[in-house]
Amino acid sequence: MSTLDPGRLEDAQDVEASDPGGMLRQVASSAAQIREGRRAAAEAGVRALAEDGRPRAIVVTGMGGSGISGDVLAAVCGPGCPIPVVTVRGYRLPGWVGAADLVIAVSCSGSTEETLEVAAQAARRGCRLLCVGGAGSPLAELAARNRGLFVPVRSVGQPRSTLWGLTVPLLVAARTLRLADVPDEVLESTAVLLEDVAHRCRPDSEPFVNPAKRIALDLAGDVPLVWGTSQLAETAAYRMCCQLNENAKYPGVFGALPEADHNQVMAFDGFFAGGGSPADPDDFFRDRTEDAEHGLHLVVLRDTEEHPQTAKRRAASVEMARDRGVAVTEILAEGAHPLERIATMIALADYVTVYLAITLGVDPTPVRAIQELKARIA
Repeated sequence: MSTLDPGRLEDAQDVEASDPGGMLRQVASSAAQIREGRRAAAEAGVRALAEDGRPRAIVVTGMGGSGISGDVLAAVCGPGCPIPVVTVRGYRLPGWVGAADLVIAVSCSGSTEETLEVAAQAARRGCRLLCVGGAGSPLAELAARNRGLFVPVRSVGQPRSTLWGLTVPLLVAARTLRLADVPDEVLESTAVLLEDVAHRCRPDSEPFVNPAKRIALDLAGDVPLVWGTSQLAETAAYRMCCQLNENAKYPGVFGALPEADHNQVMAFDGFFAGGGSPADPDDFFRDRTEDAEHGLHLVVLRDTEEHPQTAKRRAASVEMARDRGVAVTEILAEGAHPLERIATMIALADYVTVYLAITLGVDPTPVRAIQELKARIA
């Protein structure tokens, strides 16, 4: 059973000892992944996609940490994208997908059974095919057999930690097809921002100045209700819930505005509401043993570009939560470009989930329950 110990975050040596799999180092590789992903896409000849013109739709197939790449692609392309960008998680390609469409199969290991099955279906239907994953893998072989493009990606450890290595080739493909404005300069500026987040969230930074450690301590013991305020922030919020599950072995309830105002806001009056202490940045040194009990914790991932009505709903929802004693934490996007904004939200949230695992005495790297499940169905 995990035990809460805020002291585990105070010393860099204690942090390192609590992270034997090096998950923090994997998270800190995000900037390098962006640069490496851009080079890998160029060397693989992704620009050749432009020769056949713009597809009718882009379908990204992937599972878990690989599948998130499709969500990031759709969010960066934005609601103004002239074609649909759809992520498929599962064993079946939608019936409408055909030769006019581009299917992008993403698997860090290159051996994910669902992704391989959908990619094979796409090949049989004559779809244009781009595969992104491990070199020398079954996915690489499938691409070679079916004249698909293949971009090799070097895993930094866990698939969920290789997000940007998997995603950047998709962004380069979208740029090639004139679906997203993501020049090399933006890729580099995003990498620089991720380096800055890594510096602020480094293990030897004390909890009262490290934003990720501070948020992790505020969340510990609470039930996180994680909302996004735009398509970019919504994707980051979903990613945070996945990382809470896999890194911290911890629950996370995903939501997005304005839809959350039509249902999840009712949880403010529910069983878990009002049990925790408000997340006051100036209250870091409070005696947590005096907290009566833990409860609901609203985490709002805020984009700097929100629909005016969504911004109004967000402000009102936060006020309502605080009025009811529900703790609130806000994570604000940084940068101007959509890629910069989503990357900074994801980066900070990734660090939060790793530090939450450490303060709970949980090794953030292993995913034993997933491995057990796979063994049971093998």
